[in-house]
Amino acid sequence: MQDRYILITGGAGFIGTNVARSYLEEDRPVHIFDNLSRPGVERNLRELQDAYPGRVRVTRGDTWNRAEVEKAVSSADAIYHFAAQVAVTTSLQNPLADLETNLLGTLHILEAMRKYGRNSLLFTSTNKVYGHLRGIELCETESRYEPADAAIASRGASEREPLEFLSPYGCSKGSADQYVLDYAHSFGIRAAVFRMSCIYGPYQLGSEDQGWVAHFLRQAMKAEPVTIYGDGKQVRDLLFVEDLVRAMRLAQEKMERISGQAFNLGGGPENSASLLEVLREIEDLTETPVAIEWGAERLADQHWYVADTSKVRRALGWRPKVGIREGIRALHHWYLQRPSLAARTQVQVA
Repeated sequence: MQDRYILITGGAGFIGTNVARSYLEEDRPVHIFDNLSRPGVERNLRELQDAYPGRVRVTRGDTWNRAEVEKAVSSADAIYHFAAQVAVTTSLQNPLADLETNLLGTLHILEAMRKYGRNSLLFTSTNKVYGHLRGIELCETESRYEPADAAIASRGASEREPLEFLSPYGCSKGSADQYVLDYAHSFGIRAAVFRMSCIYGPYQLGSEDQGWVAHFLRQAMKAEPVTIYGDGKQVRDLLFVEDLVRAMRLAQEKMERISGQAFNLGGGPENSASLLEVLREIEDLTETPVAIEWGAERLADQHWYVADTSKVRRALGWRPKVGIREGIRALHHWYLQRPSLAARTQVQVA
């Protein structure tokens, strides 16, 4: 086995598992660093270990444990930092735990990189760093919100939008985002940030708190109702996970050139949809009507966010290939191959 690993924090989760598989298929060893706290990720890890015996190193740990992080970073080549507290709702319940995981955990990785100096880091941030996008006026149609400015509607929100951290989650992820960029500039570490929109695909075990496309699909497959918070006209751009992995691999390959930069990453305007529109697509796919239960709009929920991906397209020579209909069908097929997952009622993110 090679001496140096691809280190993936949160590597047993949805995105981490997909990134790990992409390297393992090339016979490159990976080191998964995960506390396995999210329900269902142990199954992802078992699938990787069974499919690639002897190629998957595992550390069950937390990024707030500085000694464990330093040990993992010391043997790493490329680093993908996905370990996080991922839900706005949970951050409101326990802001200190949210900060320890999202901000202090990231700082521990950055400090270890300063010490060893041979690594490159891709950090996953969030569109929540832009808050309510107060500078973009929206209009309302029958099924969605859209920018009143046709130019913005056609391209999406760019990295030039002002930052606005809302909720403890927004503050912790946004602060970590800024620390990664600053360490690249102040200390010369090789690191870049992806500000992510809505990602979906195989190995995603969605819940109401995070991973709503998968959650909607699983509810439909179980013939159970979906709760929509607000009016359901909130719009996101959807990016299939295979397209995300391609972008991430390209970012690591081009890290010398893109270090110190943040990129908005999503499906772009051509892959944008409201919650109601996605639900209709799922109903067409499953040939089953989905009952809706309505809840109050949630704090810090953006009415519209669509990523302007022109910067990342120019930097990486990348574009998304999988459209919404094709992607949801691929996720549906993946669930059909794992009926126990589709049937299981998802525990809320803790």
